[in-house]
Amino acid sequence: MTDGPMTKTLDAVLDEALAAKKIVGGVVMIARGGERAYERAFGMADREAGRPVALDTIFRFASLTKPLLAVLTLSLIERGVMALSDPVTRFLPDFRPKLAGGEEPVITIRHLLTHTSGLRYRFFEPAGGAYEQADISDGMDIPGRTFEDNLKRIASVPLAFPPGAAWAYSVAYDVLGAAIEKAMSKPLAEVMREGVTGPLGMDDTSFVVQARDRLATAYADGSPAPVKMGAHHLVPFGPGNLSYAPDRMFNPASFPSGGGGMSGTAPDFLTFLEAIRKGGAPVIGKSSVDALSTDAIGNMMVLGPGATFSLGWSIVTDPAIGGGPQPKGTWRWGGVYGNSWFVDPSNALSVVIVTNTAIAGMSGPFPDAVRDAIYLAL
Repeated sequence: MTDGPMTKTLDAVLDEALAAKKIVGGVVMIARGGERAYERAFGMADREAGRPVALDTIFRFASLTKPLLAVLTLSLIERGVMALSDPVTRFLPDFRPKLAGGEEPVITIRHLLTHTSGLRYRFFEPAGGAYEQADISDGMDIPGRTFEDNLKRIASVPLAFPPGAAWAYSVAYDVLGAAIEKAMSKPLAEVMREGVTGPLGMDDTSFVVQARDRLATAYADGSPAPVKMGAHHLVPFGPGNLSYAPDRMFNPASFPSGGGGMSGTAPDFLTFLEAIRKGGAPVIGKSSVDALSTDAIGNMMVLGPGATFSLGWSIVTDPAIGGGPQPKGTWRWGGVYGNSWFVDPSNALSVVIVTNTAIAGMSGPFPDAVRDAIYLAL
């Protein structure tokens, strides 16, 4: 199935982004009513080598990893391996961060899934912040850093607030990934393959890319055109900097970041979104999908008006306040290597935008223009 009006409007948006040199390359893929409504690979996977993007080009997912980990966690909860109410110390007995006053609160699996644990990300702190002083990795840099080392560093910094008292985007999913390894007594990559990517046939989605000839080169916003990332690259973001090491996955000692360490293709991620939209089979049941579709934090969300957070991603609660065309109940999130996605259950619509250009592929004029073009065509 192809949508004529959608093809025309989206092609114009992608052509404009390439002409303006805002995006080096990417894939946009859309399913509507369970059928493929649009797909296009555009631009260059490797600009310097002259290698164009293909539909099966592999992109670094960054935080597109988090929905996969959330669904994996819910599948383990369904199996009785863990519970939302379990303290993290059940699986990681030495992970005991404290509040500024010295009290040691209980952090649960629910706190990790909902980013209400009191943890935070290094890039949300200004230069010289506590996470920088402790040299904590946000999961996309410091090749060779082990789980044990990073967890020890995270636990050494006082929590930003008591667990459950507020919302802060954080390294919580990295902690969650480590807890899953302990709970299952096997590597996170193996648990993910058995629980999510394997059953869904997502053969190109993993923590370590095997087909390196299909991996897109990473670029960062620049003028007059994006710049190729080096072995370590900083991108200003919020009060701090995003820290990238594009090839950290190829150092076997690097911990598998549940918050940002996976890579994959647009077709794989669309398969994942559609499986969850349709009810979760064969990886989770309807009750877990309902939890992923429900506000889990009340009025704590701080990353935008008219939205809240479930057990795995943001949900639109008030389109009038948010200012976009997506209706109430739309799921959405992104990834700082240049990716964005949303699912609009009311229109049976799933959208994947993967690019090799940070940050322009994730937020700002480009993904907004793709979104608006889709709803204009609808």
